Order: sequence, then C-alpha cells, then structure tokens
Amino acid sequence: MMQNPSRRRFIQSAAALAGSAFAPNLLLGAEKPSQQLNVAAIGCGGKGGSDISEIAAGNRIAFLCDVDKQRAGGAIGKFPEARFFSDYREMFATVADQIDVVTVSTPDHMHFPIALEAIRRGKPVMVQKPLCNTLWETRVLSEMAAKKGVLTVMGNQGATMQGTRVLREWIEAGLIGEVKEVYYWTNRPIWPQGPGLKFPANPVPDHLNWDVWQGTCATDRPYHPDIHPFKWRGFWDYGCGALGDIGCHSFNSAFWALDLKGDFIVESSKVSEFDETMAPKRATIVYQFPAKKGRGPVKVIWQDGVNDPNTDKEFIRPPGLPADLKLNNEFGQVFVGTEGTIFVNDAYCGTAPVVYPENLREKAKTIKPVYERVKGGPTQELCRAIRGEGPKPISNFVDHAGPLTEMVLAGNLSVRLGKKIDWDMKNMEARGLPEVKAMLKRVYRKGWEPNLG
Repeated sequence: MMQNPSRRRFIQSAAALAGSAFAPNLLLGAEKPSQQLNVAAIGCGGKGGSDISEIAAGNRIAFLCDVDKQRAGGAIGKFPEARFFSDYREMFATVADQIDVVTVSTPDHMHFPIALEAIRRGKPVMVQKPLCNTLWETRVLSEMAAKKGVLTVMGNQGATMQGTRVLREWIEAGLIGEVKEVYYWTNRPIWPQGPGLKFPANPVPDHLNWDVWQGTCATDRPYHPDIHPFKWRGFWDYGCGALGDIGCHSFNSAFWALDLKGDFIVESSKVSEFDETMAPKRATIVYQFPAKKGRGPVKVIWQDGVNDPNTDKEFIRPPGLPADLKLNNEFGQVFVGTEGTIFVNDAYCGTAPVVYPENLREKAKTIKPVYERVKGGPTQELCRAIRGEGPKPISNFVDHAGPLTEMVLAGNLSVRLGKKIDWDMKNMEARGLPEVKAMLKRVYRKGWEPNLG
C-alpha cells in the first residue's frame, strides 16, 4: 500500500499548484477542513498580535519570536505551546525545517533581513506594509522571491477586502467614465515627527533585546521609550513617515484598479520642516502616471498631516462630492472620473464605495461581480495558496507589493530632496538626478550586511 505523502511534500506540491492557473471563485475561504500549517510569527506585539490571531485560524502557531518578551506576553499566553525566541536568526538556525509559513510584523527597517532569510530558506512569508523602507531592499526582496519561487504577500489588508474589488469592478465597467484624478489623505503622523526631537539614552529594559531591535541600522542610537515600541515610525532609519505607514494601504486601490505599475513623475509641496533624522509633520505629494493601454493619464494626490479635512484651509478637497459631505478625519480616498466620483471613507476600502452623482447608483447595482471575495485577510489568502486551495495572493511581492512599495518610497525621495522625481521603474533610478542613487540603499551595521546567496 502506498504511504501518505510527507507533510513537507504536501506543502511543496500544494505551493506549486497555487502558482499555476487557478479557476476563479467568487468566495475564497469557505469553511472546510484544511491541512494545518506550522506558523513562525516574528513580531508578536501590536500589529503582530492581530496578524497572529488572523493566521491562527486553521493553523498551528508553532514558534513566536520577538525582541521584547514583555510585548510578546499576550501571544505567549495565548499560545503556550509555541516555542519562543528573541532573535529570528536563532529561530531559523534552530527550527527552520519545522516551519511552513512565516509572518513578519516588526518595525519597517527589519522587514528586509527577516523576509530575505525566510525566502532564502524557501519559506512562504507575509510581511507587513511597507514591504521595506528602502527602495533597494524592496527590489531585492521582490527579485529574490521570484528567483526562489516562494509564495508571498504583504500585509495591506485592503487588497483582500470586498470594497477594493467593487471599486475596480465599477471603474472597469465605466461607471464614472475615465478616471482622471485620485485623492488620498490622512491625519498621520500620530507620533512625533519633525526636526529637533531629542531621544536621550535610557537604560535598556531586561525584557528587550535592543541590539537585535536596531538590527541592520548603522546609526548607533541608544534605547529610548519614545522609539520602541511605536514612535519609531517618524525616523528615516526605522520607518518612512506617514506616507510609508499609510501609503501602501491607501494607494493599493488605485494601483490595482488602474494598473499604475511602471514609470511616473512625483513632486512634493507644502512640506513642513524635517531633518536627516525625522520625517516632516506634513506634506502634499502629487504623482503623474502616463497613459497606458486601457486608460488615460492619471494624477494621484496624497496629503498627510491633515488634522481635519473639513476645516483645514490648506486641504485640497476633491471635486465631485456634495458640499455638505463630511470627510473622515483619519483618512479617505476619492476617484474622480469624467462622469462621476467614487468616495471611500477609509484607507482600506473596508467601507463600501459610494458613487456620486446619486443617479449613478442604479447603474452601479447592475454591475456584476468579477473578482473573488476573499475571507480571512492576507495571511489566510497566503495559507490557501500554500495548500493549493487558491491562487497566489494579489499583493504578492513580485507583481504587486514590491512595485506598490516602490511607488510609495519614491514619494519620500521627492520630499527629502525637494525636487521633482522622474522615476524609471525598470532601472530603479531618477532620470537626471544622479544624487538619488546614494539614497536607494541603507548603510548596514557591521555584521548585518545582507546575504544574497
């Protein structure tokens, strides 16, 4: 009698199936028995906690890894059988052969080395947004995923939400005519940014591995509680400001619906003061995408640091909305077409898109679903692909998450240089601005140089 295939052979064959053609299904993730996967979760507090809760359904949380054992306490208590590590390098060196899928929910500057190690070892991986906080790392991670044939997904959950699919179906059906402009805004940063901030040395808590937290960053910065666990986002070294935090969420809808992958021009304005350490408190960033097959040119307008779009005199209010429509203080998005406007009152398309003028709503009801509705968020989308139960995630590194993150990070180049960036996507360079080359790649701390083998 033939023996059952081993667990490892099952995962490998299922992953191969997921990479091939897969029949569309308008409801992916219906409840049914599935092969449990052994999960290694790296980063267990904050967003890591919710990522672990999401992927835990139908899987086994086998390994937990976090530089801060106190912050990881909730996950440790919830999954007491999981083996805990404080250094991801030790985890991979010790138990890599027992891992089926990896989640990375750390500060931005550590996404690259952790995900790179997972991909080098052939492990499917979910990485929180942005994919990386430098352009070079983003490109290398995408290329390595393609080279190794590893299933990947970025944690921009809007890519799995129904509203994103409805929005694209409306646009492709011509509900609002030709899309000319897209507007995004946010109240972020909601952490300290701007010049002159001081972070004097504090004693490192016993529960924190500060050396591994700093990881690849060459700046020898002492521990301060206003850096870890949350306010690191304003640092160029560790995060990438408001645009890096929310841009991969917000831009996802236009990037996917309008096929914005490719060259573009980006220019910043209304940028508040900043320095070589911290991002600015406020900026307006405008992207110009040339026409391509299936659509005309598109302008994307990003505004951050907007405390209240309903009262802020500097805020550029999108056209085509009722004058009395109150906009979300936290974030929102608007697609402006030649025949109408689509409004979404959040960054993720978690709320249903609304079309104006109202006489278009009857037409919207006649537009049939085309794209699959996904249950369970990006981690479950990835797990279904690993098992061969669904296609590879839309926001995979190669086709979507990598180019989307590069679009976001190029906006920060414009902010930091104060210049218009004519971005050459293929060659990863700014035309006519050789000084940009030095800004694409970080300086690595000794002993943390990437292993691209």
